[in-house]
Amino acid sequence: MKQLNTTNNNSILNSVMKKGKQNFIIVAALIGLMIVFTILNKNFMNSYNILSMTQSLVPYAVMALGVTFVIATGGIDLSIGTVCIAASVIAGKMQMDGMPLSLTIPVMICIGALFGLINGILIAKLKLPAFIATLGTMMFARGLSAIIVSIPNIFYPNGTWFNKVFSNANGIPTGLFWLIGFWILCMYLMYKCKIGRYILSIGSNEEATRLSGVKTDKYKLLAYIFSGLGAGIAAIFWSASFSTVAAATGNGMELDAIAGVYIGGTSAAGGIASISGSVIGSLMLVVIRSGLNFVLAKFNLNLNSTYVTYVLTGIIVVVAVLMDVIKNKNAAKVKIPANSDKKNKKQVRS
Repeated sequence: MKQLNTTNNNSILNSVMKKGKQNFIIVAALIGLMIVFTILNKNFMNSYNILSMTQSLVPYAVMALGVTFVIATGGIDLSIGTVCIAASVIAGKMQMDGMPLSLTIPVMICIGALFGLINGILIAKLKLPAFIATLGTMMFARGLSAIIVSIPNIFYPNGTWFNKVFSNANGIPTGLFWLIGFWILCMYLMYKCKIGRYILSIGSNEEATRLSGVKTDKYKLLAYIFSGLGAGIAAIFWSASFSTVAAATGNGMELDAIAGVYIGGTSAAGGIASISGSVIGSLMLVVIRSGLNFVLAKFNLNLNSTYVTYVLTGIIVVVAVLMDVIKNKNAAKVKIPANSDKKNKKQVRS
């Protein structure tokens, strides 16, 4: 077990150093995009748009941080978008029926954690493929929330402490401070706790991790609970920023969050995770979407910015994953000759 921990610590340290370089490249590309969009339309960097981008960023980044733990195991969670909206509309309906607004916060968190627990049981205990299990949970959350709520739209009150604490207080993006706190917490869990070490170890080689004495099912379960918690917490910021929430929606939100994770450098194969990269990747998607709106509006181009964003996001994600695959193949080629050289030396000595 000590040998496994030492190996994991060394691999995690190397991973963090590599991701630091990759994050620097992503940040440089992000700054370049912002400069280009500002040159094309000076209104892009006005205070109103910065606040708007921040309000859009926070829920997506929180979901991305949560699902990073799942992707680090080599899994996937397609349910986080609909779970986020389900948590928001169910808690909102209870609030409209007389429940204090303050109680919507623990309700949303508990709903997210519950769906994460369901996913974890289906995948870690019942051994269902992650894609199938979370796809089923996605549809279940969407349908169940619509049945429970029974009305098309849920309304959260405007101008209350809820909006000021979790979204916007007189032009100050308060949600950003919560995001930074959650970001730091996730970094601690991933890189400083055995939870993160074992999750990364599962993604690298689940069978070897299990044979070393680690309860892999337990840590896979925790990874999906973290993902569900991220969706539940994201629902808080979504509800505080957008007072009207439509029931039976959320499809597509998970794709933006997962895309941000891949763009940020977390390996789709598992074993390598970049917490900071997940936030930076999410920010890049928000900047692209907002920048395209301004550019298309200025030049009167008859194109839907949402569809153009989908095209660019798809290209970026494919390139990011392709680079990860190529990097893994090159790393495997380097390791094989190194091991064979050691064996040859032993044979010569004998």
